[in-house]
Amino acid sequence: MTEQEHIVRQKIEAVIFASEEAVPASFICQVLESGVSAAEVDDAVNALNAFYTQSGRAFRIESIAEGYRFMTIPALAPLLRKMLAPKIRRKLSQSVLEVLAVIAYQQPVSRSDIQHIRGVSPDYAVNKLLERGLIDVRGRAASVGKPLLYGTTKEFLDFFHLSSLKDLPKLREIRELARDKDIENFLMSSGDNNEQQGEYEKGYDN
Repeated sequence: MTEQEHIVRQKIEAVIFASEEAVPASFICQVLESGVSAAEVDDAVNALNAFYTQSGRAFRIESIAEGYRFMTIPALAPLLRKMLAPKIRRKLSQSVLEVLAVIAYQQPVSRSDIQHIRGVSPDYAVNKLLERGLIDVRGRAASVGKPLLYGTTKEFLDFFHLSSLKDLPKLREIRELARDKDIENFLMSSGDNNEQQGEYEKGYDN
């Protein structure tokens, strides 16, 4: 490996390390401004991961949400969950989880569509998911009233460690994922109002 290749790998490593979300190869190329291609970024990531493996590091650079992100190896997950566990745990909202699943598998979908599937107003859950950045507005439907349509975001892919929507697990598997305590804490905040009341609030975006 030449000195120039070493410097490029260092820069790529630094960009990914400093980012709080998955970094696309195109963005890395743009930041480097040195004529590095996406293929060369991928090669550099593979070389870095080989070094991490050989040296017994606790992390790797993973390809998720159409980008790269540092992640600890799976064997250390129980340790980190224990470290990050809050003193008080609250049960994950089943309604938020169900709405997230509907949006993930039916997107783009409106609030009225979600209500038709679930039988109750999804307003609280949709607002919570929007707040957490797991879904966003994808436009308006051509139906009467032109209701807003919702879909999942790159943050959703990142959070569930998915490369793309093609990697979506079966519904029962996403329920298992969402029982993870880190996800519980992300979806639920200490300042929430009574969820049961929010579940039945009426009113839709038009």
